[in-house]
Order: sequence, then structure tokens, then C-alpha cells
Amino acid sequence: MSAPAPVSRPVLSLALAEMMEDTRAQAGAMYLLAADPPVLEMAVMAGLPRVFAAPWERVTPHAGVPVADALRERRLIWIAGEEEMARRYPRVAVVLPYPFAMAALPVATGSAAYGAVFLTWPGSHPAQLSARDRDRLTAACRRLAGRLERACRAGLPVRPEPDLPAAPTVDGLPGTLGSVEAVRMVARLPYGLCSLDLDGRVGFVNAAAAGLLGVPAGRLLGTRLWSAVPWLNDPVYEDRYRAALLSQRGTSFVALRPPGDWLSFRLYPSRTGLSVRVGRARAAAGDAPAAPPAAGAPSRLVTVSHMVSLTGALAQAVGVRDVVQLVADEIAPTVGAQALIVLGSQAGRMRVLGHRGYPDPRVLEPFEGMPLTERTPGTHALRKGTPVFLESLAELHRRYPVRQTTPDGFAAWAFLPLIASGRPVGTCVLAYAAPHVFTEDERAVLTSLAGLVAQALDRAQLYDAKHRLAHGLQAALLPHTLPALPGLEAAARYLPATRGMDIGGDFYDLVPTGGGAAAAVIGDVQGHNVTAAGLMGQVRTAVRAYTAVGRAPEEVMRRTNRLLIDLGTELFASCLYLRIEPGGGRAVLSRAGHPPPLLRRPDGQVRVLDLAGGPLLGIDAAASYPATEVELAPGTLLALYTDGLVESPGVDLDDALAGLGRRLARAGGLPLDELADLLVRDEAGAEERADDIALLLLRVRGA
Repeated sequence: MSAPAPVSRPVLSLALAEMMEDTRAQAGAMYLLAADPPVLEMAVMAGLPRVFAAPWERVTPHAGVPVADALRERRLIWIAGEEEMARRYPRVAVVLPYPFAMAALPVATGSAAYGAVFLTWPGSHPAQLSARDRDRLTAACRRLAGRLERACRAGLPVRPEPDLPAAPTVDGLPGTLGSVEAVRMVARLPYGLCSLDLDGRVGFVNAAAAGLLGVPAGRLLGTRLWSAVPWLNDPVYEDRYRAALLSQRGTSFVALRPPGDWLSFRLYPSRTGLSVRVGRARAAAGDAPAAPPAAGAPSRLVTVSHMVSLTGALAQAVGVRDVVQLVADEIAPTVGAQALIVLGSQAGRMRVLGHRGYPDPRVLEPFEGMPLTERTPGTHALRKGTPVFLESLAELHRRYPVRQTTPDGFAAWAFLPLIASGRPVGTCVLAYAAPHVFTEDERAVLTSLAGLVAQALDRAQLYDAKHRLAHGLQAALLPHTLPALPGLEAAARYLPATRGMDIGGDFYDLVPTGGGAAAAVIGDVQGHNVTAAGLMGQVRTAVRAYTAVGRAPEEVMRRTNRLLIDLGTELFASCLYLRIEPGGGRAVLSRAGHPPPLLRRPDGQVRVLDLAGGPLLGIDAAASYPATEVELAPGTLLALYTDGLVESPGVDLDDALAGLGRRLARAGGLPLDELADLLVRDEAGAEERADDIALLLLRVRGA
């Protein structure tokens, strides 16, 4: 049986056109929800080239973009302008940092979702969407959802439709001037004129424009201007075209026609395309020649090229220090700033989270601990969530007189609120050595980039909090110091894994048992998380308790094994336990699936102790853990360690043990603290450490 024929009428295009006409929207797009995998696919677009929305032609329902939020939350999402877009959807704002408003709505019934729609208006639109327009859009989406539901029940699929063409170029003009005569009149004008459609293609060009551009009119017609004119093939110039179309405001730029002629371009947009006036820059600017754009000034070329790398780098930033470093390396040089500060808040007071570019950090001391109630640009941005741009020292003194007493040596500042999930998480302060004029485009780009930084900072602060918690927990579960025992030297080291929360299940302990004897234990609970650390604490406590009541090594292991099974944690642990009597010259050891210790004799010879033992703790309730007695002459050294010290991907375990033995043989005469540092030095400096490392060294003193 053949598949049902698709719906013949252009349902989506008609619905979108109706919404745009009813609300006088400039552009819009309709999305359909695909089921497997769930994804919103753009089905039709109108009013703007589809390339404008290319990054969002396919988005998941959980993506952080307006149409996905509208569908997921089943409500109308309204973004009043570029600042609100930068705060709520920074990734959208970075790509499209222009003044425009947007509404996104779900296309859904009470029981099923079918898609979503967005519409845009120029930046001149009122800050609020009128109740009339809200009602009309909501009703239109409800009607469309009903049509799609009926089509679905009837087995008639609704598929993507061709994008809607632009309206006719001439709309309602008086008919007193014929089109042929209009072309003749424009051709006679002494300055260059051309017309671009919504896709940037040249529909008309007069002789003066063709002469200035240096390209025959026949080669310009029907082509995109920046493609037909090689020296205009620059994202900076194409961006001006995008800005004009989206904002519906006139824009301009100056471009160099090789070898040395500067031309000015003025773009006049409408809903059907753009009219472009081309002239020599000197004529456009009076007697003074037009200056090229400043080398340090931010441009869309710089912003777009950095945006991709910045977004990826921020996604990998771990802590607050990483975020500050990325802002210093990626954003500050791009926008020409000479210094920066990242501010946060705690208990109603400001905190300096990081800074760069201040030779004397003491000038930042007033920020640290400043109450958020103070009237300063930093507190204003952090408390209100709105940016503050100060173009000169005089403007700073005029708007914030209190700052006259705290100069930092700079002459202009941008205080950018860092807003994540709708709440301020900090402020990024960019400082400039000279007075700086913040253009409208630059303010939009800075605000958008601040949104990306805010999301990274929010994650980084959470990571740092977890990191502090993990270190505090680990420190509480491991011994702060090792006891001083007669006849015995001891040293220990612990290195957490570099992945996860820097917390794990490796542990060690040294417990006096009276009469100059001691018990030592080292172990490794499976996992690198809070559960493993908590179980490690229970195991260490149990070993201490069984040691305190005088249990033999094999009995300590057997009872600890039973405890793990009774706890029902489904985690296993390796363990090595020994009783050592330095005065008696012997040690009794019991092992549960743990790497064998190394013994260094006084003559420097090292051997691996081949101990009998049992399985990992927590596996077999009936397991036994036989003990082995080892003689210890004065000067003998025992090295107890966890597998993180000797196990590495691609390295044979026997080879790793042999290498550890050679280092122990060469350096075994060093003081124990120096020896411990030497044995873990390579791992301590590693950027990636997949497992925890614990090391416990015991040396029998000579007589």
C-alpha cells in the first residue's frame, strides 16, 4: 500500500503569512517536530534569508533557544531586544547581535506537540508585545495545531514547504512615473545606486555604482554583491547587510577598493530588500578623508572568528580561575581592553573572583567586601543585571561620584552583568587605557559575549564549591599526621584523581598498639565519588576498632570483609594490613586483593613480597585472609601503595613494579619525606591522573 499523500495546501506557509500580516512582523519561521529522534526542523521561513537562521535549522527540544523553550514550556516566549536576548540566549545574541524583537510560540494541543514558530520585528518595536498581538498569535498557533492534529489522524503528513518570497519591489507607488523612466532618471544621477533583494543579490545597479565598484553592471546583476566584488568579500561588510535587514535601520561602512580608494556604502533597508548608495569616502565625509576602521576596534569578523573558539573553550573551563584566564586571553584583546576584573557576590558583599592587567592589585581592594548597596557601577551591574558603559573618567565621576576616591589608572570601562538562568552570577569589568566610545554594535557584542561567560562562570563556581567540599571531606577522612613511634619512621602521600570531584576511596593509616608496636593499613575502595569516600571512612574506622581490641591481622581482615557485605553497598575494596614490632624485628601481614608491598633491605636490595591473601573485601562472606610473617632488620624499608602508583594505560604491571623497585633501591637512603616526594613526583605533575594514589613508607630504625 502506498504512503498517504501529503497535505496539498501550503498549511504552514499560509499560517505563517497570516501571523506576520496580523502582527506586522518582519520575518518568521515555522518548525515541525520530528519524533525519532525528537528534533525541531525548520519547515518554512519568510521575510529573511534562511541563512540568517542556519545555526538553528535543526534544534533539539532541550536546546537553549527560544523556539525550543516555547515548545518545552508550552508558552509564548517574548524577547524585547538585543540586551534581553544577550541575557537569556547569549549564543543566539552572539551570532545575531542586532536590535530586533522576537516572539516564539508552541504549536501544540493539550495532548500532543507538533512544532513551534518564531517571528521577529525591527528594534523599533515597543518593549512589550501588545495583548492583541499575543491573543492573535496564540489563537493562530492553536488553530494550526488543530489542523496538524486532524492531518495526523487522517494519515496525511505535513512536510516542509518552500520559503515565502519577498513582497513585490514596488508597492502602491504613484503611477505618474513609469518604471522605464524611473530607471533612466536613476542612471543619470552622479552617485552610485544599487538595489539588493533579501538574499543580497543585485537587482539593479546604475552606471555610477558599477564604475565605482570597478565591475561591469552585467556581471553584478543577479549576484550577491560581496561575491561579485572580490574586495567586498569580507564578513564585516556582509554583517552590515544583515544588521540593516534585521534592525530595519540604515547602516553604513567604509571599504578600501585596491589599491588606495576608500568608498562609503550607505544601506537603506525595507521589508523587501535594501537600497545602497555608493560614493567616495571623501565626498561622504566632507573635506576629510574617511579613516579605516580602527585596528583594535571590535568587528563582526573578530567576534565571529573568536566566538566559536571561545564557546568551545568556555565549555571546557573547569574552575573560576580558568574562566578568568579565558576572558583575559580571548575577549579582552578582541575588544581592545587593557585590563579586566571578574566580580561575584557573597552574603550581600562584592568579591573579586579574578583580575588581569592591574600592575598594582591594591587598587582593587575597595571592590573586595564592598556592600552591594553602595552606588558604584560594579554593584549596579551585579545587582540590577544591566550593563554600564563609561566612556571617560569625567562620565564616571559625573554618574558615580563615590568612585572619585578609588581611581584605578584607566580611562573607560564596560561593566557587563553576567547572568545565567535569569539571575546575576557576577560582573565582568573591562578597562581601557584611553577614553573609548562604545558603539551600539560594540555594546551588543559585549553584552552577548558576557552571556556566554556567565554560563561558564556559573558552572565554574559550582565546580569550585564541589571541589572545596571534596577536599574537605577527603582531609577529614585521612589522618592529618602520622604518629611518632619509637623505632619506626613513617611518611605518607595522597594524590586524588584529576577527573571527577578530586575525591576517592584510597586510604592509609598508622595506629599505635602499645609496647612500641603499631598497625598499618592501606586500601582502595572502588570508585571516585562521595559514596566511595564515605565507605572508605567506614572501612578505616572498622580497622582501627578491630586493632584497638587486639585482633590478629587475619581476623581484622575477615571482620572488615563481613562489615562491607553487611552494609550492602555493592562496592569492593582492596586492603593490606600489617602488625609491625620494630623492636622484635618482624611484621605480620594480611592481604585482600591489594598490590604486594615492596621491601628494601639495609643493603639496598629490593624485592616484591609474595604474600598469601584472599579476595577483595565485600565479595565472599566466607573468605579467609591468611597472614604472612616477615623479618625486619634495622634499616629495612616497607613501601605500601595503591594501584594508581603503578598502573597506567599501555604499561605492563610487572614493568611498572620493577621501575618502582629500582627507584626505591637508588633513593631508599633518603629521609622518608624526600623519598615519598620522589616516588610520587611524576604522578603529582601529571595533568591527567585517572586513579587516586596513596603511599605509606615505613622504615625500621637502627639500634
